[in-house]
This record gives sequence, C-alpha cells and structure tokens, in this order.
Amino acid sequence: MTMHAADGPGRTTPPRPLDVESLFPGLAAHRRTATRLHPRPGAPGPHDSHVGGPLLWPADDPWPVCTTPHRRAPGPGPLPLLALAQLHARDVPDLPAGPDGCDLLQVFWCPFDAHGPTGHGMYVHLRWRRAAEVRAAAEEQPEPGAVGFRGYVPTPCLLHPERVTEYPYIELLTGELGAAVEEWEEAQEEAAHEAEEVAEASGEETPDAAWPPSYQSDLSIAPGWKAGGHAAWNLTGPGPMDCEACAGSMELLLTVATNEWHTDSVSWIPLEDRQRNPTGVVVGNHGRLNVFACTRDPAHPHGFSVQ
Repeated sequence: MTMHAADGPGRTTPPRPLDVESLFPGLAAHRRTATRLHPRPGAPGPHDSHVGGPLLWPADDPWPVCTTPHRRAPGPGPLPLLALAQLHARDVPDLPAGPDGCDLLQVFWCPFDAHGPTGHGMYVHLRWRRAAEVRAAAEEQPEPGAVGFRGYVPTPCLLHPERVTEYPYIELLTGELGAAVEEWEEAQEEAAHEAEEVAEASGEETPDAAWPPSYQSDLSIAPGWKAGGHAAWNLTGPGPMDCEACAGSMELLLTVATNEWHTDSVSWIPLEDRQRNPTGVVVGNHGRLNVFACTRDPAHPHGFSVQ
C-alpha cells in the first residue's frame, strides 16, 4: 500500500522474492507493518511531513537547545538543535500514537558528537504536539552557528510513505521456529557462496537476481527510514529496551537511516529509483538510529539505539 505525503509519483517496494509465511507459518504471529518513508529531495513546507524542512512550530514556543559545551561551537550559550524530521500521523499510518492525542512528531538532534557517558554520542530530542493547535507558526527557525559533522545536516526531503510487512530480526526468533529459520538461512548462505565461486571461475560478476534470498536481508526488516515495524540489531545484537520510567516494554517508533538500501538488500530498492542516501544524513558508522517508545505511556522518555 502506498500513501503520498508529497505530490508526484510514490515509491513502490518490489514484492518479496519468497512468501516467508509459506516457508515458516509460525512467523504469522510475529507479522507487523511498517511505513517506509522514502524521503526524496524536494521543497517541503511547514505543513508537510518531511526530513530537513521547516517545522510547524508555534511562534511563541521556545526552540529546543543543547546545553552540552561544544569546543567548536561559537559562543558560550546553549546551541539550537537541528530540525531533523516532522511526521504527521495522517501521512504515516504506522507512526505509534503520541501522548494525549498528539498527531505530529518533530525530531531534533545536536550537530555535534559530544554527549553521553563516552562523550562521543549523539543527542536526539523528540517533541509531540497537536497540529491543529498551532495557530501562528514561526516564520524562521533557529539554526546552530556551527556543525561538528556534516552528516547531521539533512537535505530537505519530501516523503513518499509506503506500508510494508516485516518480521523480527533473526536472532529474536526462538524455539523450533528460530531453529528452522536459522537452518534455512545457513543453506541460503551456502548457495550464495556456491554462486559466487561459479561466477569467479567464469570471470563474471554474479547478477543480483542470481543471489538466493535470505531471511535477514530480503524477507524480514526493510532498510531505510521508516516508522514502526521491527528493529534491526546488526551492530550490537538484540538488547533489552525497557522504559526507564516504568520498566515496561518499548516498541520501535522511528528508524533514521544513512542508506535506503545496502548491497545485501537490493531486493528492497523501489521500482521508481535507486537513490541510496537522498537525505545526506550519516548515522554513526553509516548505520541507523532506532528510536523506541514506551507501550504503556508514549509520554515517557524515548529509548535510542545506534546500529
């Protein structure tokens, strides 16, 4: 299903190369939908869902700032945060509900790596609001006077939301289901190595279509920017994400990604284009930021994981 938050053509994910529930019926119980945001360069306005554009921000609401000292930032005062994204619930069906009926999520981050216990982490700030309550929007939004890393500065993009089906990260599958998927995945990897050896022997490159699909790359979690769905744990492996306020469970709210697709996930490339990094954003070591929300109370502090 494709929704259009922007004028013009949407983006369409090709059908999955295999019906994974036919292979493993037990996965049906773990099925979730996610909304791929498909950001593409454009000229968003304050009423649009977008990456890197002007926010629907009340003129009388103080702009969020970072109070951590930054060696390369001019002046001693707090540093205005960069506006990263704005998502309207009307455009993004898998955006988890906000607190108290809020339907607009606004995402900020600091353009310097100088936060957290190591002093090298990112600082992300989220703000929920009701879009209809913004009577007088700010005509200008503050910007920091310096940027520590260009990858924090997003290219203004409109969104082309599309709903897809996802399944859990492979290491989170347990019991007989997990064992069956792992065994099948190993067989697919062996087939991939054999295809590579044949290609090398013939002096040719293996075309994408010749690679056997894998659960991890093709059948489970969509790459790129998205709302909802399942989180990928490719860097650290799965870790507990419990709410610091109530110790309750948290679910994926938003994924901010460096790339819309990877060399091992070409089956997810939309039919309309092959743009790999349309936002210009770089997360960590060219990875992704997963943002989690409490399932008991979305007003509780968010959780973050860089993968």
